[in-house]
Order: sequence, then C-alpha cells, then structure tokens
Amino acid sequence: MNTANKLTMLRMILIPVFVLCFYMSGYLWDLFAILAFAVASITDKLDGYIARKYNQITSFGKIMDPLADKLLVFSAFILMVNVGQIHAVAFLIILAREFTVTSMRAVAGGSGKVIAASMSGKLKTVCQMTCIIVILALPLFRAVGIDFLADYENIIANVLGWVAAAVTVWSGIDYAVKLVPVLKETK
Repeated sequence: MNTANKLTMLRMILIPVFVLCFYMSGYLWDLFAILAFAVASITDKLDGYIARKYNQITSFGKIMDPLADKLLVFSAFILMVNVGQIHAVAFLIILAREFTVTSMRAVAGGSGKVIAASMSGKLKTVCQMTCIIVILALPLFRAVGIDFLADYENIIANVLGWVAAAVTVWSGIDYAVKLVPVLKETK
C-alpha cells in the first residue's frame, strides 16, 4: 500500500475517533474532536497531492478517497443533526447531491467516460469541512472566556449548515451541466 492510500486509510480510521470524541463531555474532548476531524480533512488534500506528484494513483485510491471524504463529512453532519446544530433538511440536500453526482459519475464511468473532480466539487468539500470545523470550535470559545457567542451557537451552526448546503447545490448544478451531455452520449 502506497503513501497516498495509507493517508486515505488514516482518514477512515479517524472517523470513529472523531465520533467518539464528539460524544464525550468536556472542552478537552471538543478539542480532540476538532483535531481528529482537522487531521482527517488535511489527509484529503495531502493524499491527492502525493498520489499525483509521485504517481501513486491507484484503483483503490480512486474509490476509497472520495468514499472516505463522504463518510467523514456525513458522520459530522449526522452528529450535528442529532444534537440540533444543523437542520436535517440542509443535510438531506447535501446527501441528495452527493448520491446524485456520484451515481451520474458511476454511469459515465461504466461507459468509459471519466469525469474528474471539478473545481466546484473541491470548493464544496473545503466549504463543508471548514463549516464543520467552525461549528465544532464554537463551544471552545466559552472555554477561553469568549461568552458572547454562547447564545448564538446554534444559530451560527445552522447558518453554516445552510451555507454548506447552498455551496453543495451549486456544485451539484455545475456537475450536472457537465455530466448530462456525457450521459446522453452513453446511450
């Protein structure tokens, strides 16, 4: 297993670590949850860079890298929906886009057409991960004496959830515009 694939697997391993830390009580656990999520997020960028730079692109990586990204982001959003930080509809919009684009890419791929990740897809991932990290960090402001945000944490979290959903929809439209003509050719 090459370095890029090891980083992808590290991201997968960090998901249950993140979930466990998320559910534990106390600011230290909140910090550990942020760190686990942030490290996992960084491996997303790093594994792709290493795979391209050192010619470590593999079939395993092509499948597992996007899967690991989705599992990481989905686990965070599910946890946040569960505690009322993110509106369930915002998460369902994100989920619908991911399944739709992934399905369209799979159909195109089954016909030999490869649809590479677009800039909008990369920005969507960065936006989602950034929103999640900010939401995870909100309780830590209280820990360092910044209390004025305390009354607004859920509002801020929900707004960030809707921002992530909006960027996700924009990215989905961008992919659809590119994929529909390709899918028509595959018939």
